[in-house]
Amino acid sequence: MRALNPPDCSLARAELRAALSSAGWPPDIIDDAELAFHELYINAWQHGGCQAPSVLVCLRPAVLRVSVCDDCPDLPEPSGASDLYAVSGRGLHLVRALTHRFGVDPVKTGKVAWFELDAAA
Repeated sequence: MRALNPPDCSLARAELRAALSSAGWPPDIIDDAELAFHELYINAWQHGGCQAPSVLVCLRPAVLRVSVCDDCPDLPEPSGASDLYAVSGRGLHLVRALTHRFGVDPVKTGKVAWFELDAAA
């Protein structure tokens, strides 16, 4: 049975912000990275059924890559325009709009959703 409340990802989000700030990334890109990370994390919990999604952050001088893993092999279906008043359904649209590259890769134990941001966008 899945918990009704999503897992807390505030520590991971704070660590992401601290790493990017220390590396001198612009505040607007840091904000985009935090929001995109949060969307992938909550999707892994909500749709992937993962109580504590695994997160991998790879920070190179000019590129950030964040990957979030869950245990569900089902790949997200591209959805059309969502209802403007819908409570959910825009997460992956947000990730796609906020990042430079985004994808979902199947793995043996489920899938990995990832995004990349370039430092000098």
